[in-house]
Parts: sequence; C-alpha cells; structure tokens
Amino acid sequence: MALIEPEATRMSRDQDPSLLGHRVIPVAVIADLDVVGPLAAALERGGLPIVEVTFRTDAATQAIRLFAAEKGMLVGAGTVVRPEQVDAAVEAGARFVVTPGLSAGVVERCRQLDVPLIPGVATPTEVIAALDEGLELLKFFPAEAAGGVDYLRALQGPFPLVRWIPTGGVTASNATSYLNLPSVAAVGGSWMVAPSMIAARDFDSIARLAREAVTLGEGAVP
Repeated sequence: MALIEPEATRMSRDQDPSLLGHRVIPVAVIADLDVVGPLAAALERGGLPIVEVTFRTDAATQAIRLFAAEKGMLVGAGTVVRPEQVDAAVEAGARFVVTPGLSAGVVERCRQLDVPLIPGVATPTEVIAALDEGLELLKFFPAEAAGGVDYLRALQGPFPLVRWIPTGGVTASNATSYLNLPSVAAVGGSWMVAPSMIAARDFDSIARLAREAVTLGEGAVP
C-alpha cells in the first residue's frame, strides 16, 4: 500500500469497520415513508439500530432523512451509482455510502464530502482498483451469485488487507458461513426487513428477526 497517496490512505482509515459497529446490516427498500418510524423502532427493539436505505425508489432520499432524525439510528445510502446521489444522501443525513460497483466519480465525491464509502466488487481486478483508491472495506456483491463463501475464501489469500461485507443472496441460513471468515467485517441482508413484511406492517416479526440477526452475529467468529 506504499504507493497510495496520503488522501487515499485517509479514506481507508475512515472506512474502519468500527464505523458500523454491527455484524449484520439490514438493507431496506422503502417505498412508503409512513413505515420509517415504526421500522426504525422495530430495528431498535431488536438491537439492530442500523439500516442501509437503497436508492431503488423515489422515496429513498426522504426515507434517509427520516431515519437520520430517529435518535440512535445509523443510516446509510445503498445502491448509489452517481455522484449526485452521494450529494442527496449526505444532505439527507446518510453516514455512509454503499455502491453495487466501483465508480471513480462516486469515490471522488465521497472523498470530497468526507463520507465513508463501501464499494461493491466481485473480481480480483475490481479489488485491485479499489485498493488503488485507498479502499480496504469492500462489499462483496452479488455474494451468492458471484461464487459465495468458497469464492470469497479464495480472495482472502491475495488480498489480506481487505475486510469484506458480503451482500446479495445472504440470508439467515447462510450468513454465519460468511461471518465465520476472518476477513468478513459484517454481512448485508434484507431478510429481516423484507419488502413483504414492511408492506404488511409486520414490525413485530422485523424486531424478532433483527434480534435473531444480532444473536447470529454475536455467535460467529469475530
């Protein structure tokens, strides 16, 4: 890493997994802003006061704003693919940005705004490109479709500095397999905030699944 410029090195430090403080990150698609308050309360009851709100609906920016206003909630923006989405997310209160791929424009804008970025990668070439940008906490996406635990285990050898957040196809039944890998900082998943449960306003189930996710994370190898 000696060739990385000082500014890029600073961004790597800003990515420290302690920023998140959780080993499971709920990834939510919000279409109805009325659910934000009850959803935040359910996640907090379950001991998981963190959420990644994806830019997959027109309500995403305002949902981030509402989550950010909830005391104790840590909210990030997901599915960010353009620099202007970084602007909207940070202005709304997002504390971190997650992307499905590696965009130089998004990297630069996050650096300018001093907001931590977790970019999505799926190949060794993309990992090297991320390291060249000073990024060492990476989203392995789409985790299951790209090769799952075995593929990620193979990446650990050539990239010992990288910490991973596998996302995409991660469920309650396979999350522990990822979390037991020494290079995995956390996993991202939507099983505890599934769109069907949100639409049904089943916040009791969301709280229960969040609590189970916390237990699952605590039981995995740190």
